[in-house]
Amino acid sequence: MAAGRIQLPIALDAMGGDNAPGCVLRGASMALIRHPGLRFLLYGNRYILEPLLADIPQLKAASEIIHTEGVIAGDDKPSIAVRRGRNSSMWLSIESVKEGKSCAVVSAGNTGALMAMSKLILRTLPGISRPAIAALFPTLRGECVMLDLGANVESDANDLYRFAIMGDAFARAVLGLSRPRIGLLNVGSEELKGKDEVKAAAALLKANTLDLNFHGFIEGNDIAEGTVDVVVTDGFTGNIALKTAEGAARLIRTYLKEAFASSPIARGGALMAYGALRAVKDKLDDRKRNGAMFLGLNGIAVKSHGGADAFSFCNAISVAVELVAHHINTRISQEITLLSEQAAAGEAV
Repeated sequence: MAAGRIQLPIALDAMGGDNAPGCVLRGASMALIRHPGLRFLLYGNRYILEPLLADIPQLKAASEIIHTEGVIAGDDKPSIAVRRGRNSSMWLSIESVKEGKSCAVVSAGNTGALMAMSKLILRTLPGISRPAIAALFPTLRGECVMLDLGANVESDANDLYRFAIMGDAFARAVLGLSRPRIGLLNVGSEELKGKDEVKAAAALLKANTLDLNFHGFIEGNDIAEGTVDVVVTDGFTGNIALKTAEGAARLIRTYLKEAFASSPIARGGALMAYGALRAVKDKLDDRKRNGAMFLGLNGIAVKSHGGADAFSFCNAISVAVELVAHHINTRISQEITLLSEQAAAGEAV
């Protein structure tokens, strides 16, 4: 996606994350190569950032430092972060989106604090009561979008319906799909199975007039199979699925590494299968899918993994670029507005 379509800079929480600010700056430098013409607002301690920027002249030329004193720690409770973090790099970088100084914010900082601050500062889009965390999952067919991944422990049928609308817009923007297949995560594919709110959400999706391509219920194994392009669930289930998948990927990588290091013959086999093993490692590399968006907010906020390296953070920036370039919030707002108009017309009959 050509970054030339981005009219405003992207705000970076330069102090957020385990490896900040080094990985943030290196990731931004890599993003400049991928998206020529991109500009950044770097929120953080000027006295730390300026010496680092001096070694990256191309990034220095494309960036502006906004000095901030405060930093949100990784273990800060969201409520405490909101009360005490008004002068932090995280708060001020989010605020720049609200004030129209930037088109999006990317942070690798404390997830709970970032969500709480983003919701407080940016507010939700009209018609959206709860934002959702959306991210990409690898599948046998490529990738799929999954939401919610932890913003809401409980969600009712209307929440899930709106998650589907937001997930549809996300898949169109990031995956380039014209009509994504949407599935509701459930304990079975049969219509009689599942919680009442999931069955009610399925009824809403079946009756939708927004041209949503609803596949039906899916089970956990369908996520990796790539049965659908958008997986919709509540944040409790979604977060467990996310952490389980990440743990399984690490388990597979560890097993393969141990197996091929177990004997001279195994090491020889690994050498012979180097190309195939490299391909498997590449597909399991979650750094390539780094960047989860808080969908439903009146502004674009992208969460990077806290332990992101430069390559991983660069990919989170790329997610922000794609979402801005495809006017993700305009798409969501249009669908929600149409939904509200249809509901109002139905009540008037």
